[in-house]
Amino acid sequence: MPVTPELLLHAYRSGIFPMAERRDDPEIFWVDPRQRGILPIDGFHVSRSLAKRLRRSDYTVALTTAFGDVIDGCADRSETWINAEIRELYLELSQRGHAHSLEVWQGDALVGGVYGVSIGRAFCGESMFSRITDGSKIALSWLIAHLRQCGYTLFDTQFLTPHLASLGAIEIPRAQYHARLAEALEGHADAASRPLPRDGVEVVDRLKQAQFTTQRNTQTS
Repeated sequence: MPVTPELLLHAYRSGIFPMAERRDDPEIFWVDPRQRGILPIDGFHVSRSLAKRLRRSDYTVALTTAFGDVIDGCADRSETWINAEIRELYLELSQRGHAHSLEVWQGDALVGGVYGVSIGRAFCGESMFSRITDGSKIALSWLIAHLRQCGYTLFDTQFLTPHLASLGAIEIPRAQYHARLAEALEGHADAASRPLPRDGVEVVDRLKQAQFTTQRNTQTS
């Protein structure tokens, strides 16, 4: 059965996602990890050094203005699971408003980014890249702060890496992920429904306020 954008969205709503073994492998297989990585929308960890980096004014960000370039940046490594068919499928999802990218720019140079799929109130992060120090962290920080304002409740990272864990990501069992996904699919959020934060200062404030509120609620519950 050929993979279509409709089938791809159905797969995400079912909790699975596609990968290829390598860039030049035309075959796509489906993945449903036993342990799923997620990044709590209200639990993003902003270290002192990252907060300082975010507050600098030597970069700009944009939402879904260079989606294909972000995918290419993510695939620009010795080993990648992004083959030509996967690239085309996500480009189609982006054109239909079901996928978004957050781009980090220095002048005319794209220096970092992250992209993913939007379903219900869940955002399924696919991949990110960096061409400067902390480029991907900047992109992810802005994206999480923005998605929270837009009403998203679940951010799927698929797998847990040390890099993501340092930002607050955790692993949960497959059944728990599917339950959280089902809840997120009961509502609707749109990453294009609200403007991005004004600057990095606002991003830091939003993320820290969300973390503080969660910690306070946990302590009083």
